Amino acid sequence: MKEMWDERFGGREYFYGTKPNAWFREQINLLEAGRILFPAEGEGRNAVYAAALGWQADAFDYSQSGQRKALALARRNGVEINYRVADALDVSIPEGVYDAVALIYAHFPPHVRRALFPRLTASLKPGGIILAEVFSVNQLGLNSGGPKSKELLYTPQRMKQAFDTLTMEYLQEETIMLNEGPRHAGTARVIRMKARREA
Repeated sequence: MKEMWDERFGGREYFYGTKPNAWFREQINLLEAGRILFPAEGEGRNAVYAAALGWQADAFDYSQSGQRKALALARRNGVEINYRVADALDVSIPEGVYDAVALIYAHFPPHVRRALFPRLTASLKPGGIILAEVFSVNQLGLNSGGPKSKELLYTPQRMKQAFDTLTMEYLQEETIMLNEGPRHAGTARVIRMKARREA
């Protein structure tokens, strides 16, 4: 998988474009800037947008090609992001430091989710939130992007169980029109979540 993503991100074109995800942009614009974590951040479009709003943006992905393009995008936008090349199972994530975590099309096998998602919850400050937009299992059969394996996709119940210690402020499956570069385009079935860690 690492080799696949390095190849995908290795070209000049930004695989999912350079503009932030629409749901993420809408939600982050409502928040006061703080410190935010981007797991599986790919080519950096969301982290760069957050940094431009004044957030301290930390990100990780196991693709070196993704990191190179993310840092180049940050330079072009006159911002800095802290982007590590790391595997989701091994990455060091401090506890209680983040005001927000953004899971934007971050699709992991079940064993990785079971290990990673509790650590993401623990990384939040009291009052911190997780923002997510991920593909639903009902995305299978659509040509607008996403994994082709049901185990890598999500249901609202799966998200609710994964973050059961958080207060769900929003959790819905939606049909949207994606326009995020050549690989995220067209009608899509997604799950959007906003969940908060209580004090």
